[in-house]
Amino acid sequence: MLAGGLIAGFAAGLLGALLHFAFVQELILLGEEYETGALVHFAGVGEGTAEAGHDHAEGEGAQDHTDEGGDGSALMRNGLTVLFTGLIYAGYGLILVAGFALAEHFGRQIRAQDGILWGIGAFVAFQLAPAMGLAPELPGTIAADLGARQVWWWGTVLATGTGLALLAYGRNLLVWVVAGALLAAPHVIGAPELGEFFGSAPPEVAAAFSARVLGVGLAVWAVMGWLAGRIWARDTA
Repeated sequence: MLAGGLIAGFAAGLLGALLHFAFVQELILLGEEYETGALVHFAGVGEGTAEAGHDHAEGEGAQDHTDEGGDGSALMRNGLTVLFTGLIYAGYGLILVAGFALAEHFGRQIRAQDGILWGIGAFVAFQLAPAMGLAPELPGTIAADLGARQVWWWGTVLATGTGLALLAYGRNLLVWVVAGALLAAPHVIGAPELGEFFGSAPPEVAAAFSARVLGVGLAVWAVMGWLAGRIWARDTA
């Protein structure tokens, strides 16, 4: 179980790092330039002025970013991204196969196809449901107290995961009602948030970032579930 979770998780993490470089990192770097002021988002300014100012700042920001970072810094950053993405998903892989073991303890057989569904369900619990209250944030985004957000995030993960399990394996109406209540509870309570919206980057960039993070997460979780399911089914055959 330990080896299967680590292998599936780390392999999925390598895929996650590749997709991160392809779809997400450019938006993070763009957000950092808005955060430092190298780029400025002009709201409520005349169209011609805004475009001219944006283009001017973009040219300067790109130059500053290139000069300041350097190839060595970029290589170190990318290497750490690969390492930590692999380690994070290795941890998720262990959680996933622990779920397999719990399901088989109650008489549910896990096959590779089931692993894909488990991976998608875990994506919903760990990323999609929390993102409905706490969307992925670009650098420079101001948010509510970190401790309160962590409590709500963990509560949402546990409630969503339990609700999905009851919905999938429940056998009577009462269990399904409880499952629905658990799925809805975190969002009825609501995530901690500020009374106003803050952010240095344009909302279009923040929206694209959130969408890409969730899209990458779905792909990686599905692949990890499939790999973990295949390894689990092979070892238990």
